[in-house]
Amino acid sequence: MSTPATGVHAAHPDTSPDSNAGADAGVEPRRSDLLRFATAGSVDDGKSTLIGRLLYDTKSLFVDQLAAVEAASAARGDEYTNLALLTDGLRAEREQGITIDVAYRYFATPRRTFIIADTPGHIQYTRNMVTGASTADLAIILVDARKGLVEQSRRHAFLCSLLRVPHLVLCVNKMDLVDWSQQVFDRIADDFAAFAAKLDAPDLAVIPISALHGDNIVTRSANMPWYEGPPLLHHLEHVHIASDRNLVDVRFPVQYVIRPQSTTITDYRGYAGQVASGVLKPGDEIMVLPSGFTSHITAIDTADGPVDHAFPPMSVTIRIADDIDISRGDMICRPHNAPTPTQDIDAMICWMDETRPLTVGTRYAVKHTTRTARAIIRDLHYRLDINTLHRDDTATTLTLNDIGRVRLRTTIPLLADEYRRNRTTGGFILIDETTNRTVAAGMITSVG
Repeated sequence: MSTPATGVHAAHPDTSPDSNAGADAGVEPRRSDLLRFATAGSVDDGKSTLIGRLLYDTKSLFVDQLAAVEAASAARGDEYTNLALLTDGLRAEREQGITIDVAYRYFATPRRTFIIADTPGHIQYTRNMVTGASTADLAIILVDARKGLVEQSRRHAFLCSLLRVPHLVLCVNKMDLVDWSQQVFDRIADDFAAFAAKLDAPDLAVIPISALHGDNIVTRSANMPWYEGPPLLHHLEHVHIASDRNLVDVRFPVQYVIRPQSTTITDYRGYAGQVASGVLKPGDEIMVLPSGFTSHITAIDTADGPVDHAFPPMSVTIRIADDIDISRGDMICRPHNAPTPTQDIDAMICWMDETRPLTVGTRYAVKHTTRTARAIIRDLHYRLDINTLHRDDTATTLTLNDIGRVRLRTTIPLLADEYRRNRTTGGFILIDETTNRTVAAGMITSVG
């Protein structure tokens, strides 16, 4: 079986620093949590190749998968196994050598499991990048060492900041093409740090890599002895994400009311959904919105049986002590810590419709958590220039991939929080009711 490229540093995940912690004591490392991360950057910066390299070097590929990629690479005339083909699944992507749709891949190490969103780099697919990064805990922004920061690098960094992705990693790729130069790396790192200072980027790491040859991906590269930080996989395994979750504000949007149609179970009524934030336990006092009735939790059920607590992003069924009229779209919260019911919302939106622009006065359907309403665009405050961060308050419309701040008026109150406080109850989508297309993704900046 051929290797993906010359100079490959093929390594088992156990060879990464600290990945076999506890092995000396005879204790198998525990795969403790899930990290969702997205790759972003300009065209041909190596996003798909990086993901292919991670999958290959962590032994996460089946033999037939690698054989299929080798065959496709040979058919394309490549002199090496093109690992980018592992994620470029659409025929158009393979023919053009670009990523169009968001490709999701899964892999795991003894320390952590990962879900990767490989997002496209072309500006016309910015909406796809927003989709992939919206649920990410971390974003990897790739930069070609020969080109440095380009417009799309800054665009994707800003979008990650707007989407409140807590952790950013700048990977300066293709270091082999600049002779492993520390000066090139330092210049790009300084340029990005200066730009990131304008953004809300609480955690930023910069790593020099060669995705094609595997340098600084799983193991430290001997070609860059001047770099003293960890390789990329070690950073992904150890980045702290537990504190990123909002465990204070209890938010449980009800998705479905469960009433088993069984002669043996006659008195079961449960409320199913996914915990958006906070921690729920049996005995906790809760309030149901919009009714405002209160009760307390008697049990929390999962597919594997009852549990003694629930936290995000667990999907559970909650049983309560009192018979309260609860249906899909209602919200379970704490009596003294509730979201704000509001019909007037200010939000930043990314426009995704290529056929119709956003205009003031247009009506749309709003999907917020499990609640659906109708809304009208009352005002367009400004359109944002992503490259300069300049606000154009003379703008009267938003077109494909534009980002702007708008004010909405909904037909029924939404149980919302600001997006910076809660990414679930602070986010929504707009839907064109005539075509049923999703036309915008929104992040609530203020309510009321």
